[in-house]
Amino acid sequence: MSFLLLKTLHIGCAATSFMLFFLRGLWRLNEAAVLRQRWVKIVPHIVDTLLLASAVALAILSGQYPFVDAWLTAKLAALLLYIGLGFIALKYGRSQAVRVSSWLAAQVVFAYIVLVAIHHDPLPF
Repeated sequence: MSFLLLKTLHIGCAATSFMLFFLRGLWRLNEAAVLRQRWVKIVPHIVDTLLLASAVALAILSGQYPFVDAWLTAKLAALLLYIGLGFIALKYGRSQAVRVSSWLAAQVVFAYIVLVAIHHDPLPF
């Protein structure tokens, strides 16, 4: 697979993953019945698996790796924070306030991940 096609797949999966997270957050905050539908529980996992696989393939093809390249290390650390905040926002938050603040913080972290990816700099501001 060409680098450009892989990068396009990665960006598309990242956008889709974020859109699904955003929607699930809204649905969770409104306790919408759609959250109980089977596709809502399956599709995000498929998209996130493709996102991770394309990230690994891009790292291998480009010869850039976390813990070697600072920007990828920052991106990986932010990704782990994003996942943790997502768990709190969508599943483990004990109150509405905790879920909302975690959901909003996860969106800020996602924006940071995108900026790091664009600028290849852990301090993209």
